[in-house]
Amino acid sequence: MKIVDIPNPNRINREPDKKFVLVSSSDFQEQGFRIKRIELRLYEEKYDKELGLYSLITTLVETDHGSIEMIYDEGYRGTDYLDKSAFFLINSLGVAGLVLRAVIALREKLKK
Repeated sequence: MKIVDIPNPNRINREPDKKFVLVSSSDFQEQGFRIKRIELRLYEEKYDKELGLYSLITTLVETDHGSIEMIYDEGYRGTDYLDKSAFFLINSLGVAGLVLRAVIALREKLKK
């Protein structure tokens, strides 16, 4: 089961323009959820002549109980936005926070 935790799911109703895999083939456990894969997904939405590219980055966390895609960040951030976000997450222990947020959201959605 895939849960989309985004106010307007139509924004990601297509293949992402770019992906960055943070974790794959993992045996990492968090609160009873086995984390299988984590990726950042970039969706380019519009271009402004003055501000540049407006993009949406989501996180897709796949577990043994299902997967969830959530907003990570969005805005006019430039063309190398996905790589910078991935670098920040990897080097600042941000992946652990991302996993915890995903597990909490997934657990709440599965209760319903």
